[in-house]
Amino acid sequence: MAKFYYGGQAVIEGVMMRGRKRMVVAVRAPNGQIVLHEEPLTAAIYTRKWGQWPFVRGLRMLWDALGLGMRALLWSADVAVKEDGDDAVSFSGPVAWTTVATALLFAVGVFFLLPTAAAKWLSPGQAGGLLVSLVEGVIRLTLFLLYLWAIGFMPDLRRVFAYHGAEHKTINAFESAAELTLASVRRFTTAHTRCGTGFMLSVMIIAIFVFAPFHFDNVIVRLLSRLVLIPVVAGIAYEFMRFTAARAAHPIVRVLIAPGLLLQRLTTRDPDDAMLECAIAALKPVLAADGVELAAIEALPAPVAAPA
Repeated sequence: MAKFYYGGQAVIEGVMMRGRKRMVVAVRAPNGQIVLHEEPLTAAIYTRKWGQWPFVRGLRMLWDALGLGMRALLWSADVAVKEDGDDAVSFSGPVAWTTVATALLFAVGVFFLLPTAAAKWLSPGQAGGLLVSLVEGVIRLTLFLLYLWAIGFMPDLRRVFAYHGAEHKTINAFESAAELTLASVRRFTTAHTRCGTGFMLSVMIIAIFVFAPFHFDNVIVRLLSRLVLIPVVAGIAYEFMRFTAARAAHPIVRVLIAPGLLLQRLTTRDPDDAMLECAIAALKPVLAADGVELAAIEALPAPVAAPA
């Protein structure tokens, strides 16, 4: 059986963790309790052999992670702001998927279509496909870095970034076979080789070379070609991430992943103990569902299950 990589994401006042069989969200409620939501994972990426085929697994995982992540984010927002005694708000339905679609369209428009259109006008008159793609890639990467830098000034997102750091510390501790205790998890780094930030950086760079052969004078055709090629770029970037994560100790690989690790300084912050508690609380039932035995787990404040 292929090695399984545990992971997750930060949500509002909490962390989502994903395993082979279950997804768990742990959120700090206004009353100080950690509230859990769990659901089984039934997508083909988890249940079918073909879901683990190279390139296929990348697209399936990204699509599934988008759905899980947005649902977890919306649910965490409900928990983080509701008062004691209020009924829980469902985190599925039209509102959730409208939010997913809007966010996806915004990302595609700003980071793919806008650079493609701008590069057409900013490139030299007789520029070839590679040069235009290089200009396009520089514009795309600049927008991406400016976006990450700018949102880091928002207080609410700085807390989300701290939970992002808690998620990384906890996964790093587990993958190092360390105890899942506050004292143990706290000493690990907030950077991780499989972070989505590094993945997006890889997408930006790989897109330069994938897009280069598809140089069309017609701007509309160029834009359409970028839309069609986004899944190809994402699939290659995912396989690159898996390849480098499995060989992170190699000197050449360390050089390749260094920019992604450095970029995580914009999207992670050092978490406090309450944030680490949420990350550990989210990972514990995920590992239990997979039958993973741990060396030691600290007795944390007992989380409560979310209302059905």
